[in-house]
Amino acid sequence: MKFNQLFTDCNIRGLHLKNRIILPAMGTRMAGEKGEITPRLIAYHKARAKGGCALNIVEVAAVHTPSAPAHFVSISEDDYIEGHKKLTDAIHASGGKAGIQLWQGSIAVAMDPKAKMFVVNDMNVGNYTLPAITVEEINEVVEAYGKGAKRAVLAGYDCVEFHCAHNYLPHSFLSGGLNHRSDAYGGSFENRCRFPLECIREIRKNIPEDMPLFMRIDAQDDCLPNGLSIDEVISFCKLAQKEGVDVLDISRGNIITPATVYEVPPLDIPKGFNVSNAEKIKKETGMLTIAVGRINTPEQAEEIIANQQADFVVIGRGQLADPEFCLKAEEGRSEDIVNCVGCNQGCYDGFCDVVNRPFITCLRNPMIGHEEEWTMEATNAPKRVAIIGGGMAGLEAAKILKERGHLPEIFEATTQLGGQFITAGKAPGKQEMQIAAERFGKQVEAMGVPVHYETKVDETLLENEKFDQVIIAAGAEPIKITLPGQEKKHIVDSHSLLNGMQDVEGSVCVIGGGLVGLEVADYLAGKHHEVHVIEMQDEAGKDLGNLRKICVNGKLKQLGVNILCNSKCVAITSEGVQIESNSETKVIPCDSVVMAIGARSRDTSSIQAYCEKHEIPVHIIGDAKKARRALNAVEEAFEIARML
Repeated sequence: MKFNQLFTDCNIRGLHLKNRIILPAMGTRMAGEKGEITPRLIAYHKARAKGGCALNIVEVAAVHTPSAPAHFVSISEDDYIEGHKKLTDAIHASGGKAGIQLWQGSIAVAMDPKAKMFVVNDMNVGNYTLPAITVEEINEVVEAYGKGAKRAVLAGYDCVEFHCAHNYLPHSFLSGGLNHRSDAYGGSFENRCRFPLECIREIRKNIPEDMPLFMRIDAQDDCLPNGLSIDEVISFCKLAQKEGVDVLDISRGNIITPATVYEVPPLDIPKGFNVSNAEKIKKETGMLTIAVGRINTPEQAEEIIANQQADFVVIGRGQLADPEFCLKAEEGRSEDIVNCVGCNQGCYDGFCDVVNRPFITCLRNPMIGHEEEWTMEATNAPKRVAIIGGGMAGLEAAKILKERGHLPEIFEATTQLGGQFITAGKAPGKQEMQIAAERFGKQVEAMGVPVHYETKVDETLLENEKFDQVIIAAGAEPIKITLPGQEKKHIVDSHSLLNGMQDVEGSVCVIGGGLVGLEVADYLAGKHHEVHVIEMQDEAGKDLGNLRKICVNGKLKQLGVNILCNSKCVAITSEGVQIESNSETKVIPCDSVVMAIGARSRDTSSIQAYCEKHEIPVHIIGDAKKARRALNAVEEAFEIARML
């Protein structure tokens, strides 16, 4: 399929863009401790520009030194210009254009205790009151925006973007749900517009006439009483246009309410959920607009541009998952694209996990942040490698091995590739996982990797085939327990239920409130079953990332699912499930029971023993090693295949 509208060029003032796809300013934590540009960040951007993206916008660049958090990009001092020039040169040399997002983070800088936090109003923090930003400090920040813009010009950027969304300082002033000041910067809509408009004027004053000025703006304030309506946003955008803003980057979300899910929307949020807002704002303002929010296929992007719902599309996580997204789409090879599935495990959860991860990653692409550090060198000694299991880890290992010139073969015990991603895709709203797994399987087979379906590997097979190495990616299976009286109720396991192999009747107790248990509850409640979830821990969904947890818990509440935490299932009775909770014993009435208490690695000890006995190198990866997140499984597969 050709995407003629998506790959139409255009001009904005003096900026020429070769297509309509933009890499947004996603936080990576790849900058140095003081915000300096690193070779890692340059390589990351270079890969996406080389992959055909028209415009890379460099992430949340701090304009004000005292309030700049560590490992966030900074352009707050002249010393940073040289590093930024290396970045823009690399993007230009790779065929792309470079923009930079000018940013002051307000409460978002709290992740670095050394960064000064500016807040629009007095704010209670424990026993301490953080005072509101003063007028003198406001002027200082406004001036910093102008100086940051001037440095961006000297560094060779083609455009700048003013961030006026997501609870950051300009948005905090603009929103009536956040701004409760009583001076000239608060109260009326006109007063609330004052600070962001001052910032825009200062930026425009410090960039050339032919340089475009973009603005990231929330379409509306969700979950925020007295917050911005879309009509107020439209009014502000018209004012911003008069001050020199050329393009509106239409986002959504804030970090103090559940609306934070709209900033990095997981797969629970519908694809293209914010496009209609971009369309309305485009129509009402007459300005160029960028559609943002769960746009992750070229087909979807083409439709948005063709229908004139927006002039450009942001494809962020889609280009994390596949840096060649744009080239593949332009060449009509959309079936070769490695699609983002909205899992948030590497991009958002990885960003927030400052203890275990130095920077972001991606379940679909472990190369992020290592684009030039890790080279996929072709092997000089091709090896025959048996891969036991065709789930996401096994497929990743096969793909990388094949690309490097090895001879992998997949042995899959079932009739399909994809493993637990297929099962996960059966849960409501997670079909993208199943589609991605099925596509990945087809991509690996199209590479020429032999796949042996319905084949269990044993010592005889290994003896006959004489493989050089073995990778065990056999995954995990549901944990089964024996409970007193379990013969008195219809009991099924979670995987069999989701895969359509078993069913339930009437009201249901789901034993286990982890990710799988909650997805089973969602599945059953959607089919109008009365559902109770019984969880031993003090919280359900502990194995979910923060944004997915907000979405899943919110949906289960809407569906009326009863979640009982700190509750242990001790027996099954003819009436239902007997639990112990807070030193009390009671029975939760139900007709059927679903076991979702977790998974354990499949037993592959005999294969391991054979390999060790015959000195065949064996590698155990993913859930076959320990049941964890898919992110960990794919990372391990990638690393083994890269090094073998």
